[in-house]
Amino acid sequence: MEDKEEFLKEFGDYYGYPNGPKTIDEIRATEFKRLEDTVYLDHAGATLYSELQMESIFKDLTTSVYGNPHSQSDSSSATSNIVREARQQVLDYCNASPKDYKCIFTSGATAALKLIGENFPWSCQSTFMYTMENHNSVLGIREYALNQGAAAFAVDIKEAVDQDGASINSVTSVKLSQYPVQRRNEAEVLEGELTGDAYNLFAFPSECNFSGLRFSLDLVNNVKQNTEKILEGSPYSKGRWMVIIDAAKGFATKPPNLSLYPADFVVISFYKLFGYPTGLGALIIKNDAAKLLKKTYFSGGTVSASIADIDFVRRRESVEENFEDGSISFLSIASICHGFKIFNNLTPAAMHRHTMSIVMFLKKKLLALRHENGASVCTLYGNHTLKVSSSDSGSIVSFNVKRPDGSWFGYREVEKLASLSGIQLRTGCFCNPGACAKYLGLSHSDLLSNLEAGHVCWDDKDVINGKPTGAVRVSFGYMSTYEDAKKFIDFIRSSFVSMPSEFEKGYLLRANSVPYPTEGFENRLSSSGCYLKSITIYPIKSCAGFSVKSWPLSTTGLQYDREWLLKSLTGEILTQKKVPEMSLINTFINLNQKMLSVESPRCEGKLQIKLDSDSYLCGKEEFYLHSQRKEYKTIKYGLIFIYEQQYGNMHKCETLFKKRYEVQCYENEINQWFSNAVGQPCTLVRCCHSQYYLSLNKNRSMGMCRDVDSRMNFANEAQFLLISEESVSDLNDRLCSNTQKLSGGAPLYVKPMRFRPNLVISGGEPYAEDGWRNLKIGNTYFTSFSNTLQFLFNLYPPNCMM
Repeated sequence: MEDKEEFLKEFGDYYGYPNGPKTIDEIRATEFKRLEDTVYLDHAGATLYSELQMESIFKDLTTSVYGNPHSQSDSSSATSNIVREARQQVLDYCNASPKDYKCIFTSGATAALKLIGENFPWSCQSTFMYTMENHNSVLGIREYALNQGAAAFAVDIKEAVDQDGASINSVTSVKLSQYPVQRRNEAEVLEGELTGDAYNLFAFPSECNFSGLRFSLDLVNNVKQNTEKILEGSPYSKGRWMVIIDAAKGFATKPPNLSLYPADFVVISFYKLFGYPTGLGALIIKNDAAKLLKKTYFSGGTVSASIADIDFVRRRESVEENFEDGSISFLSIASICHGFKIFNNLTPAAMHRHTMSIVMFLKKKLLALRHENGASVCTLYGNHTLKVSSSDSGSIVSFNVKRPDGSWFGYREVEKLASLSGIQLRTGCFCNPGACAKYLGLSHSDLLSNLEAGHVCWDDKDVINGKPTGAVRVSFGYMSTYEDAKKFIDFIRSSFVSMPSEFEKGYLLRANSVPYPTEGFENRLSSSGCYLKSITIYPIKSCAGFSVKSWPLSTTGLQYDREWLLKSLTGEILTQKKVPEMSLINTFINLNQKMLSVESPRCEGKLQIKLDSDSYLCGKEEFYLHSQRKEYKTIKYGLIFIYEQQYGNMHKCETLFKKRYEVQCYENEINQWFSNAVGQPCTLVRCCHSQYYLSLNKNRSMGMCRDVDSRMNFANEAQFLLISEESVSDLNDRLCSNTQKLSGGAPLYVKPMRFRPNLVISGGEPYAEDGWRNLKIGNTYFTSFSNTLQFLFNLYPPNCMM
């Protein structure tokens, strides 16, 4: 309570709608009861509809009859009236006179942008200019421009500031820093031949969906009236400039006042405003701009008359009817009136003050977090102004998390752990590649090498070559609370802030086998009470393993562990995520007989493969796997351990790895047995040699990391995977609590073997192993540099398996 009192002391005049019809606590209690056990922090992706809003919509749709507006019936007239009312509400919200503007309904902001791009009067003398901070849906307009011979380039906005750090909003204060010009048909026009007759287009977001930076709407007038001055005499400044505002993110709390900033086009999406409906957006278009768009296609609703067997069509004259192809989504349009009712009651200004008070609080707390060595925990992106009254910051906080040594936690790790804690957020680049590269310091070379490494949008490759490929983003809506931000801060502090650990010293691995623990080991870790519970070997990747009391070690880890795998005929590696039948394949290795035994309920008889016989083999082949990791070689004992820091007597080889495998292939009889077992054609291969190659070194050539003389088989990330029963038990307690609160159903229960570990330990506190550096099991010494349990959760969440 003291924390909240301190918060209210600083932000009480802004937080919670003190002068509104309801306080924030009343809003959450009556309109968002479903958020009782959920912290929702992705309002920039999609905000939430209120229960009162949906009740009003349901009542409207169940008591009214709305027909297709392309008719003259009473139900059609009712629809036309509600659509007309909705158009006016959209225009009123941004203070746009219907004499100057029209509202065209689309399937979303993306569809509105596409409509502009494909109908704009491009020529070889046109220019498409856009800020680096733009969504992919805006960048897509570039394709239309370049295909028509126009030039395109990105710009950075440079504004003069006063002594207090506030922007000076005047024509002379704004300068545009131009990136290289792109042109596909450069021979058609020379720079010296550019004239003032062309139509040009400038696009910028009202709020960057990556960083939350708000752009000054003075850009509208500056670009339309003074392009030559702000582009400092560039030949591309000539011609008539038109302006797009992408208001998909910023429209809710800071709608553009179009009477002061007369942009030609403004695009919005309604689900980003009030959560429902989805699949509906709008293009607010200036009447003069609408006359310039060259629409080719016509459809039902857009023509006054057409003749089927001759080239004749007469289009409708109204702007809306000309551009709204087919029947509009009239039931969704009827729904937005109820969303605007909520907004008009709260007011945009009050919603802005409320969300900004939470944003400023969160930024201050994240910037203040420190590890035990004094290193900062979070790196924030965008504007760091900590004033609620600031006009250049929105409801987004974007950041990444660092370890004490300065290396990065992966953003996917943050997202998955947040999800386990009931916190919903978003990670990645958020379809904003320019802002992502700009704030993360990613060069063109970085972006291309990341792509070559297999990194694409929405994947799990969150750190490559020591650099984040994206960020963590939390964003707030009008119904967000102080408690949401406080729970998120507590989550970051408990999950990622380094505290002193009692396990700081130990010894390196130097034994030849892993026995059960001896008395000496138990004495050594008497303070934690830990002991080794089980050892499990998985000979065939993703198939069932078997437990043993002791097992020999090799340079690959546990001998024979993940030494075989199954491949499809197209070369794809089979895993349980793709082929669940693999979990039914049981394996066992008899060391005395040197025999691998395999059984499946889908196959008759047991398959037995001699480990030291070549009679089953039919040749060798090579294939490559790409991965990102930092490898370490222990000098004394020649074993590789994987982590993201440098400790002690280690040589570090940090880069993007291309792992080459030389494998032995098996004869058709064995392949057929496995094909029957998994229900699809496949082949069995055995790792006989692996080697790590750098995919890119300083001179952009292929090379090998010479310090790595040990190897792994087909394990994903490390030679040994360790997990503790207490950590899994803590996870089960959280899963059980969340399940009962959310659905009241039977509690979930996850067993340690769900994570397919090699070593299961018991005793001690949950997650104590996260702080271990070295470990002794019996007379065998291990060095571990990963937060093992977190690492496993990151790779294999409870609802999926390797």
